[in-house]
Amino acid sequence: MTQGIDAATAHAWAALGGAAELGGRVSYRASRGVLASRLPVRELARATVGVCSLAAAELAARRSGGSVPAVRVDEGSVATAFVSERHLRIDGRTPTSFAPLSGFWRASDGWVRTHANYPHHRGRLLAALGIPDEGDDGALAKRLSDRLLTLPAQWIQQTVYAAGGLAVAVAASRGVHHPLVEARRVGDTAPRALATASSPAGGVRVLDLTRVIAGPVATRTLALLGADVLRVDSPRLPEYADAHADTGFGKRSTLLDLGGSRDRRIFEGLLDAADVVITGYRPGSLARHGLAPQALLERRPGLIVAQLCAWGWQGPWAGLRGFDSLVQAASGIAHLEAGPDGHPGVLPAQALDHGTGYLLAGAILRALTDRQDRGGGRHLRLSLAGTASWLLHDIRPTANGGDAYDPRSWLAKTPSPYGRLQYALPPISHDAAPSDWTHPPTLWGTDAPRWT
Repeated sequence: MTQGIDAATAHAWAALGGAAELGGRVSYRASRGVLASRLPVRELARATVGVCSLAAAELAARRSGGSVPAVRVDEGSVATAFVSERHLRIDGRTPTSFAPLSGFWRASDGWVRTHANYPHHRGRLLAALGIPDEGDDGALAKRLSDRLLTLPAQWIQQTVYAAGGLAVAVAASRGVHHPLVEARRVGDTAPRALATASSPAGGVRVLDLTRVIAGPVATRTLALLGADVLRVDSPRLPEYADAHADTGFGKRSTLLDLGGSRDRRIFEGLLDAADVVITGYRPGSLARHGLAPQALLERRPGLIVAQLCAWGWQGPWAGLRGFDSLVQAASGIAHLEAGPDGHPGVLPAQALDHGTGYLLAGAILRALTDRQDRGGGRHLRLSLAGTASWLLHDIRPTANGGDAYDPRSWLAKTPSPYGRLQYALPPISHDAAPSDWTHPPTLWGTDAPRWT
């Protein structure tokens, strides 16, 4: 068990606004060989889970009137949770993480990374490059490869993004530093005490407007800790069942078309009773629905609004779509992890997604604690690019020891509407922390649009 204040943990805890003296309450049980990488991914992963666990312990103590308990996080549990989508089995079937047209491709002057998991992104990628969407995936992948090999990487990036698709040039470094967490107090409403509860986030209503991994990992974690989490999606943007089977634990999921008057009225009612609103769409994309942070905070003084994006909140990339794999490629991570043949590499997990998810959950838990003491609303901003900057520039490797890693210790099985699931157990750990979610994922989009 590691003791004392871990540097990465102290950095993350300070970014969340936590009191420095509490950082030393976090310790880690080592697990040999987890998340091996040239970059300090193990240190990032355990620190994000560590500070999220500490934030949960702090809020629980604040609500009960007791002292903040020690937090002991197991690196084996963290490593398993950080690749939860790879451990998922649905009736024995292994889901596919990346579609055939998603990946690294040679360009005429380097490499590009594409993301075409969703049908609309696949269609826009092919259309931008003048490739008919015909034939099987193998034939399409060959045509895509041949086409990209004739084009410069930057031209591919600009052309595909202009068409609404996703492709980035693999870079040695973007040379851009982003903050890990941005948090500000908004307004002067009185401190808002939460009632005594058996779980840290018990009774807290969370409106979840996120997709893919990072945001859903955050809200999955808040649900574990007792929050009433309702995910709201547009019926025009379908989600992969396999993705929701991994990240939907403990939550409910509903569909509302915010452009329709009836669904909009229902959403307004949900919003009026929410404690926390989390958004994971491109900056500015929800403003047309009146869901910009300032508008939300003016409507609901004392609300906690948390935003998540891919590329950070300033600069020419800020308004672009993005995913973990693309941020790895553009930030210099793929270059640093390249193999001997020069083929770009990847981290041993989608660590930007998972790490940012736990930081986001921790930031919300800390905001709930801080609001009890100082009042006001909160506006929180995190990004995958911010977590990438932290990994690249601010975390130092530490010695790795402990027992050999066996993920089977951190896997469980349960029946669900999707079938029998094998899944990764939650890594959050503090005295009296739940060891599992209260229920498996419900079918995406099938729950009633109401609070429990």
